[in-house]
Amino acid sequence: MGNFTALGLRLAAYMLVSLFIGMTLREYARARVVAVLGDPTPRLWGRISFRPSHWFDPFGSGFVPVLIAILWTVLRLMMPAAYAKPAPIDPTYLRRGPRDVIVASVVGPLVSLILAIAAGLIVRAGAPGDEALLVVTTFAYTNASLFVFHLLPIPGLDGGRLVTLLLPVHARETFRNADRYLPLFVLVVLFVLLSVLLEFVQLITGAICEAASGTDCLFLLTSG
Repeated sequence: MGNFTALGLRLAAYMLVSLFIGMTLREYARARVVAVLGDPTPRLWGRISFRPSHWFDPFGSGFVPVLIAILWTVLRLMMPAAYAKPAPIDPTYLRRGPRDVIVASVVGPLVSLILAIAAGLIVRAGAPGDEALLVVTTFAYTNASLFVFHLLPIPGLDGGRLVTLLLPVHARETFRNADRYLPLFVLVVLFVLLSVLLEFVQLITGAICEAASGTDCLFLLTSG
């Protein structure tokens, strides 16, 4: 596992703050767009708000990020991941059916991608100071990770909602109801399939961050 380092502790803190900001913005944007599309669920759940208490999930927004942050303190930079308290989309309210489901499912990841690109451009332009460079690079990498993570075909995540559009009616309902097991799915993906799936997902995350920033984000972070 290695030893705790001052660099690792700082990076873990920057990563957690980046997750907090990234999740707040993506959840607000997603809730706002779903409401505009005609689904009152976000409003009924109180999700059209910048207040984190409205989306914070003890396991997905607390336990999982903290567990990943512990690994970051010893410079094992596992891809940052977090998810909000489930707020299911009710397709019966959406005016244009499958098209609106696709829009509602991609808006959250799209916000994460925009944040990653914006931070990456700041890195390209040259952040003012070495510590600021670490902060901005961590923000870029964290939001690139959120983009990839939420597109995974896991029930309860945005990628899972896209998968339901490809399934027969009965299978679609079963898959959608499986979102109650989201914590289990996340643990399996992050910690059981660590050497197979996660390595591939981290590769994509790193490629997005590098394309946005023009530098190898993980190398920059670990080199301090």
